Amino acid sequence: MRPRALTKTLVVTTAVLGLTATGVGGAGLAAAAEPAAQPSTAATTEYAPLAVVNLGATISEAQKLQCFLERWEYEGPKDGLLGTESWKAMQRYLRRHGYEGKIDGIVGTGTVTALQGVLKRAWGYDGPIDGIPGDKTKAAFRRFAADSWVYC
Repeated sequence: MRPRALTKTLVVTTAVLGLTATGVGGAGLAAAAEPAAQPSTAATTEYAPLAVVNLGATISEAQKLQCFLERWEYEGPKDGLLGTESWKAMQRYLRRHGYEGKIDGIVGTGTVTALQGVLKRAWGYDGPIDGIPGDKTKAAFRRFAADSWVYC
């Protein structure tokens, strides 16, 4: 047998043996030998937010904002992590200020645009109303969040 043909035979044989040992899906013989993982018996109703978007606000500032958001049906913890439920409450607040999108907790262009309008009127935002949360938006948002301490 020529060296090139021998190499090709070894590669094919190794590949076939590898697939046989691990299975096509990769579960493998080792996985079949392990007992199935048992589900946890501890039930919980707490879920982590899908995404945390603090827009530059510190944990402390975001906690103050969550105090303010209680007025807009926020019932979550004041943990300083602005997740889906915090942003749903913010969107309910922004409805009074031109937000027309869904109350879904997603910090998209519509949410940021409405927020920029609010920030321009009262928290020193002097950038464009463009739905892009740049440095000026984040700085004004931090002022808005910090000023929310009066609701705690």
